[in-house]
Amino acid sequence: MLTDFFYHLRAHKLPVSVQEYLTLLDVLRSNVMEPTLDDFYHLARMTLVKDETLFDRYDLAFASFYRQVEAAFPADKEIPLDWLIKQFQKHLSPEDKAAIEKHGWDKLMELFKERLEEQKERHAGGNKWIGTGGSSAFGHGGYHPEGIRMGGPSAGNRTAVKVWEKREFRDYDDQQELGTRNFKMALRRLRHFAREGAELELDLDHTILSTAKNAGFLDLQMVPERHNTVKVLMLLDVGGSMDDHIARVEELFSAARSEFQHLEVYYFHNCPYESLWQNNRRRYSERVDTFDILRKYNDDWRLIIVGDATMSPYEILQPGGSVEYNNKETGAAWLQRLLDNWPKSVWLNPEPEGYWQYRQSIAIIKNIVHDRMYGVTVGGLERAMQYLSK
Repeated sequence: MLTDFFYHLRAHKLPVSVQEYLTLLDVLRSNVMEPTLDDFYHLARMTLVKDETLFDRYDLAFASFYRQVEAAFPADKEIPLDWLIKQFQKHLSPEDKAAIEKHGWDKLMELFKERLEEQKERHAGGNKWIGTGGSSAFGHGGYHPEGIRMGGPSAGNRTAVKVWEKREFRDYDDQQELGTRNFKMALRRLRHFAREGAELELDLDHTILSTAKNAGFLDLQMVPERHNTVKVLMLLDVGGSMDDHIARVEELFSAARSEFQHLEVYYFHNCPYESLWQNNRRRYSERVDTFDILRKYNDDWRLIIVGDATMSPYEILQPGGSVEYNNKETGAAWLQRLLDNWPKSVWLNPEPEGYWQYRQSIAIIKNIVHDRMYGVTVGGLERAMQYLSK
């Protein structure tokens, strides 16, 4: 969030330097101030703004940023940190878990606002209030089939419909060699060769013919190198449940990088929305508007989306349903735009096909992509490439 604050000030034409930003971080780590909004306002202004003539501009920028942050949290309430410190975990039997009620999206958001307004103290091991280790829909460290995780790591259930934390992901490695040979062979079905560019390759047949016609004097004939001209746009799901498939996706990514000369790669999390990114280390600061991508690549490109399609159905069908932030339009709407822009498109799913029938979100995505979902296997890749090459 502080990084966003730094770039927000720069966007308002405030000459904030990286060194000043690092100084602010050092001061915050030293706990010289109370964690209140007023104290942070004065500390940030003292650290980042050296010219008093810019104080009014800073005030406007700070107020604008605060309104953005405020809008992301319902009911104008702060959650005390000690509410989210896990001390123990309640044991639930399979029968207990099955008996826990799913609230649905609208009721869940309504209940969250009510808890923020009503809760006055820390709770743990319960089934109602914001806390830890229990069966409440709000907090972390326990179990709920459809809740909001906040303030701590996942307990491994992967059932949260919202995650209130900043998560960092790692780029996929495109240099993997072990196990990629079969993938390369499958990807080679998507080929369209042409000779373009400078004449760098010896044309042996024409050299022999020309030399013979030239009374035996060597007459070298050159041709441009032969390249695969197919253009591929690849969107990769990263983080969350995709952590189970890192090795296989990296093998696929490495094979694609070696086979396609024209390859552009963007990342998304769970479902594509209004922005994508190309570097996970800078995914908060260097996002690319999806509309810009739609305009940049014409319909000559083939679209390959790689993801396990395993998520809450709300992330696909509900505005604001993204697990990480409040998206204005549904994931289904953005996915449909991608498919309309690139008719030659497929979805590659690394999740074993035997599990697909048990995932509601996979059924929804598969319906949106008109059953053009294929497994990340040699057979699945061959069928996908065969479709894209038509």
